[in-house]
Amino acid sequence: MASITDRIMSLRAVRQLGRVRAFYAVGALMWAVLTVWTGWQSPGSRQMWVSVLLLAVFTGLLLTVSLWLQRLQGAGSAVPAHHAAPRRAAGRHHAHA
Repeated sequence: MASITDRIMSLRAVRQLGRVRAFYAVGALMWAVLTVWTGWQSPGSRQMWVSVLLLAVFTGLLLTVSLWLQRLQGAGSAVPAHHAAPRRAAGRHHAHA
């Protein structure tokens, strides 16, 4: 059973990886657009190949973060949430006459 601090760290990691994934998605989208634009303006140039390289880097980072996030979310869903004790005490049932 995971301790409370492990669960809190896991929730923080999921939240932070979600933000990082959004950043990498924007980066990959931006480099895809710039790669197409550079390829249209000057096909085969050094700028186009640098743009293709940066697109590959951002796409690889996006895939890596997505896999980590999927693993963390899958591991966290198996643990049932227990937030508070029940309101009435167990074992205090009275028999009706």
